[in-house]
Amino acid sequence: MAVDELQAIIQRCQVLEEADFKGEDFNLFQVAGQKCLEDGYASQLLEVIQNEKNKVIIKNMGWNLISPLVRCIFTYKQEDDKREHCLKILDQLAQLCNPKELFLGLLEQIEQTSGEQVCQTVTLLLQPLQTVLLKLQNKKAYSVGLSLAMIMNQLTPIPVPYTEQQIQEDKLGLCQCCNAVVDFAKPFVSEVVKNMEKSSEYNDMELKEELIKFCMKSLKYPLLTAQLEQLEGIEEHPFRHFATEIIDILWNIRELIPLVFSHRKGKSPQWENQEFADTEQKNSADSLACLSYLVFVQHFGIDCFPMVFSPSYLLQCNMTHIEVLLIRTEESMLSKGLDLFESCLLRMENNSLLHQYLEFRGFINVPQVLVKVMTLCPIEHLRKKSLNILQLFIDKFDAEGKYTLFRCLLKTSNHAGVEGYVIKNIKDQIHLSLTKACDNIWFTGHHLISLLDLVLLLPEGAETDLLQNSDRIMASLNLLRYLVIKDCESDNQTGVWTILAKIEQNFLKPLHVGLNMSKAHYEAEIKNKRENRREAHSSNTVCSLTVSGEKMPAMTTEMQLQVLHSALFTFDLIESVLSRVEELIEVKIKGGMDEN
Repeated sequence: MAVDELQAIIQRCQVLEEADFKGEDFNLFQVAGQKCLEDGYASQLLEVIQNEKNKVIIKNMGWNLISPLVRCIFTYKQEDDKREHCLKILDQLAQLCNPKELFLGLLEQIEQTSGEQVCQTVTLLLQPLQTVLLKLQNKKAYSVGLSLAMIMNQLTPIPVPYTEQQIQEDKLGLCQCCNAVVDFAKPFVSEVVKNMEKSSEYNDMELKEELIKFCMKSLKYPLLTAQLEQLEGIEEHPFRHFATEIIDILWNIRELIPLVFSHRKGKSPQWENQEFADTEQKNSADSLACLSYLVFVQHFGIDCFPMVFSPSYLLQCNMTHIEVLLIRTEESMLSKGLDLFESCLLRMENNSLLHQYLEFRGFINVPQVLVKVMTLCPIEHLRKKSLNILQLFIDKFDAEGKYTLFRCLLKTSNHAGVEGYVIKNIKDQIHLSLTKACDNIWFTGHHLISLLDLVLLLPEGAETDLLQNSDRIMASLNLLRYLVIKDCESDNQTGVWTILAKIEQNFLKPLHVGLNMSKAHYEAEIKNKRENRREAHSSNTVCSLTVSGEKMPAMTTEMQLQVLHSALFTFDLIESVLSRVEELIEVKIKGGMDEN
């Protein structure tokens, strides 16, 4: 019987001195104890452990029972008495065993767990692990850091619940486990805070650094991925609670404001392997970006901040974080980046952002990344939001800033729709300059002429793909039409009449040639398709179409004809506006000559 075998081993070891325990004794104790647990004699094993006479034996050998004990706990149902006995054994082992040995045993058990049992195992062992760590005298900070790192590494592969239903179900127990880990860390936070209060020159930085590392890891996972908006169906959002706790830790150890307003330097490990160094830097950037989102969008810990920072300074501080989030493709991170950008911009007055800010790399990089989100992101509501934010960004700059930003976007966007949108903005700024009493030198005169050189031209002359560039061409024609109507040749405030010959040479004439070529090509294609349709047995003949190397869904001949007619309609529209512009120019020139 398992209990008898255990008692025999216990009696033999009771007469031995602690130093006389042999490896064989450890093995026999482990086998017998495991058998007791597996055969359902947990209550008898508990009695053995609680017996004062066996204190020395349990101190040295008890840690060997951790692995079979955890297995048995998960075998029994929640209400089973045997499970309750196993939990009491675990608690007793935490109190009686050699802290160092039990610490290693608990960590090994956490490290070996996998799959669906990770969160259950971690949650189960956090309390005994905390008890053991509080007993350790030597290398306490190292042990706490090792424990937190091991736990977070085990949790990281688990998918973060995102939807309201997933958060409520919490199938793998991640939400519960994350908040349990924060509770596990609290005594060590209190220890750091207590030591800092004792002395203003707190020198024992090791434990504090380990807590900072834990917070940084928590910011990257799960908070960077998590849905943190308040959900109606959830009274206490587990990830919002977790975020609050992480912010509280950083505030209590006096690291919240330094982390928000500066990139941590000097404390990051110096890796010989450049790949490790790059990974460390990326992880840190992700964590700091998430921290800024929590503070400035969700307002966690915002009450702690001194209200002395200007909106433009806050925007400057966050541009790096915004870029980090916007270059990601995951919806949760992209939306956080857009929310952070929008939040910073909404704090500012229109026309208040000085053009000098464009000398900072982030102020040039972020709008370019935003353009990629606008044009490439597959999620419609994020594309729309990014367009609104781009307009918000434009609106915040002073006149010179807008001018510089427009030039940059025209040169870098490589997207006709974006270029058309920028040209429409240029037209709006010219209108303001012409209708306001104050003179705006950036959207009149020689500055505007330089900008018009980028706008009123075809990128590849007559060979330009007019269909692909139709948005840009239409916006350019509308701008030119506006300039001709609003600015008389005698006033020439915009300078458009000075460069009219250049505009005709670089834009209007090539556009005429391109339209004629394109219309002829598409009309020939339509004629060809119609002839092929007559020859075919059915009008539902299907052909394949390849765009940018990707095979598109099959198109019938009727569908192809619709596409071709749509292209012709676009060319007719461009031609109509072009004719109107040329007519206006002719009328204005004739009117000017008559006046003379």
